[in-house]
Amino acid sequence: MQQKYKAKLRKKQTIANDTMAFYWEKPHGFTYKAGQYCTMTLINPKLTDEEGKERALSIATAPYEEAVMTATRISDSAFKQMLEEFTPGTEVEFDEPRGEFTLHHDETTPAVFIIGGIGITPVRSIIAQATNEQFPHNLILLYSNKKPQDAAFMEDLKGFEEKNSNFLFVPVMTNTEPNEWTGERGLIDTDMIQKYVSDISAPIYYLCGPPKMVKDMHQLLVEMGVDENNIRVEEFSGY
Repeated sequence: MQQKYKAKLRKKQTIANDTMAFYWEKPHGFTYKAGQYCTMTLINPKLTDEEGKERALSIATAPYEEAVMTATRISDSAFKQMLEEFTPGTEVEFDEPRGEFTLHHDETTPAVFIIGGIGITPVRSIIAQATNEQFPHNLILLYSNKKPQDAAFMEDLKGFEEKNSNFLFVPVMTNTEPNEWTGERGLIDTDMIQKYVSDISAPIYYLCGPPKMVKDMHQLLVEMGVDENNIRVEEFSGY
């Protein structure tokens, strides 16, 4: 039977357009690997709908960090509206963390993360843990959003890059003008991947984000000759 944990909200903050982070007190005995997720259950919510009072949410903080942080796009679902109204001290229930979207063990094999939108949550955890533990893995993150205002954890990711010489952070904007954004622009394609990945067959690839983007990136990598066994996928639907 799954262990259940009660967790109190410490604080919440807006971290991007229509996106909020929620910092929870870490329950006693609550352990997880960077990149895992758990199911959050609201306790006696005032509002409910047919989607229910539970959601599977990635843990965006790394295991070494003090709080357990989840982040989500805010929508008109009852679950999200209740979350947005929460005040410090509000209690929720977590089940045991699970999931295999975690960093591979072979330190000689690079990791390439191709991520869209709020799919960044498990990757923030992975990069944070790798930076804190000084893992020797070479890490490349291509992080796609429409505009900079839509991109969560930009400052965190820049900070990890400054601290971790093995980590390359490449933010990509799909709907900006040249005067708005001087970094990579447009959809992630073969040319962009080859620009940052010298040996396409060498890394393990991690895909996370909206289902269509994940499907398109998976197909693109296969067409580029990447072994499907070297592609790990986590879809974020309905957020």
